[in-house]
Amino acid sequence: MRPLSGMSDKTGTTQGRWPTLAWPMLAVLSLALTLYPTGQSRAELRTPMVAAAHPLAAEAGMIMLAKGGSAVDAAIAIQAMLTLVEPQSSGIGGGAFMLHLDSSSGVVTAYDGRETAPRAVTEALFLNPDGTPLKFFDAVVGGRAVGVPGVLRMLELAHQDHGIMKWKDLFGPAIDSATNGFAITPRLNFLLARDSHLKESATAGRFFYRNGEPLPVGYQLRNSALARSLADIAWNGAEAMYRGPMAAAIVAAVQGHATNPGVMTQGDLARYEAKRRDPLCTPYRRYQVCGMPPPTSGGVTIAQILGQLYHLPIADADPGSVRAIHLISEAQRRAYADRDLYLADSDFVNVPVDAMLRPRYLKRRAATIELDRSSGPVAAGDPLDHGWDFQPGADLSQPSTTHFVVMDRAGNVVSMTSSVENAFGSRLMVGGFMLNNQLTDFSFRPADGDGRPVANRVEPGKRPRSSMSPTIVLNADNSLRLAIGSPGGSRIIGYVARTVVAVLDWGLDVQAAINLPHHVNRNGPIDLELGTAIADRMDALDSMGHETRVRVLNSGLHGIEQVDGVWRGGADPRREGVVLIDNK
Repeated sequence: MRPLSGMSDKTGTTQGRWPTLAWPMLAVLSLALTLYPTGQSRAELRTPMVAAAHPLAAEAGMIMLAKGGSAVDAAIAIQAMLTLVEPQSSGIGGGAFMLHLDSSSGVVTAYDGRETAPRAVTEALFLNPDGTPLKFFDAVVGGRAVGVPGVLRMLELAHQDHGIMKWKDLFGPAIDSATNGFAITPRLNFLLARDSHLKESATAGRFFYRNGEPLPVGYQLRNSALARSLADIAWNGAEAMYRGPMAAAIVAAVQGHATNPGVMTQGDLARYEAKRRDPLCTPYRRYQVCGMPPPTSGGVTIAQILGQLYHLPIADADPGSVRAIHLISEAQRRAYADRDLYLADSDFVNVPVDAMLRPRYLKRRAATIELDRSSGPVAAGDPLDHGWDFQPGADLSQPSTTHFVVMDRAGNVVSMTSSVENAFGSRLMVGGFMLNNQLTDFSFRPADGDGRPVANRVEPGKRPRSSMSPTIVLNADNSLRLAIGSPGGSRIIGYVARTVVAVLDWGLDVQAAINLPHHVNRNGPIDLELGTAIADRMDALDSMGHETRVRVLNSGLHGIEQVDGVWRGGADPRREGVVLIDNK
């Protein structure tokens, strides 16, 4: 149980607006609203509830909840379906982080299903013979960057703790859809058309393309190989993927790539362990904000952003205003600077999490923020007051990820972020699912020019740093206030932190908070979302010393909130996400 500090402050009541979206997201938004409208029409609906990135995935979760299943049961069904219908983002060939809230006890548990590096890797994994780093896609495509998948072992562990239904009964919807087919969506078609590597893959190229052209929108795609894989997993447990024929097929694909083989072995798969970890819960206003600890950087960095904003007049700023963008950006740039230097797999690196989150340290960092002037890029702070021997490495995390939130009839909640890293991961397809390229989340350079080690360097058995940020916010009585998360690479942190501020400080409902135009600062330029009103803030921000740029910021926020016994869900209009509920 977490101690509560009970900080309190007022919240605003400003209402948000729907952003204007750039093509190709307009087509995606149109589809999502036609099938399952999101937003205020669902404002008064209660649990059970699912917010997920694809209608079929949300339906799979709701089927389990309707049968009396738990939030974890539903999460397993959702992930199985996402493996089929959203192969560009996540699947059983990747990894995930999950937070679970037990409504009866108020206890939050963190589950780590992050991929691990094979035992045979060296620090030179992503270096050319001359010591220079590989180009990104030279590292991604093939077996070199495939980490040992962790999502199934993680779901198995969570099911042991919180499952109600039998494991074998949780894969039926995904098996049925894989056998009978599902419709190619605008987003999947767009990403297939954009990708220049997938069509060259022997297996995936034949599966997703016809005569070199991506499968069209609406095409009914069957995946019998995945149906067989999921049936094997349903009857034989996660063990079916980590030992035996499926494990052998994964290793053969990784090691057998013609130009970019990896070193994963069947022993690496057999040794993989998912982990329970203590959640990272910190006070903000009168709430507790709980996130994942390392190896993801999300929980620490969001806590740092909020810990600085606590000392700044953010609650008095209007959403999307120049003042709001400035204050959040300055807090973000300091948190991202610390993230880049200190955060890595805490099983391998002495990460100073407690020091980074000390109130006096965050107050000191916030005191360096001017209310009307940008500081520009900043150096990492010194939370231990004696310097640090690690050096930052390149951040290559990519936005191909998914997030979903589930609440069961008992009020238990799952907030889970899952990923294969780059779109379609390594482009290797085995057993009907894509294998990840998560090892490229390590720094390609193991040391700086002076030989000092990089915290996020490659090491055997290590988990690469992530930005995934599943988040659960608790009221003072440990009941749920908000569960939220997003895909988006290293920008995930900014998307989630801003959404938390919008709900807790500005009083927006979860859908309005998700709808707000995005702005993210990763200790460089401020990214402003293309096609939205805040793109017009460039001149004012530039006059304050900020560097700004306008770009597509394609989040995939999904969330559930509770206010005075009323439950609401939110799905990101930038993707194909939906909110489903069961009032029975």
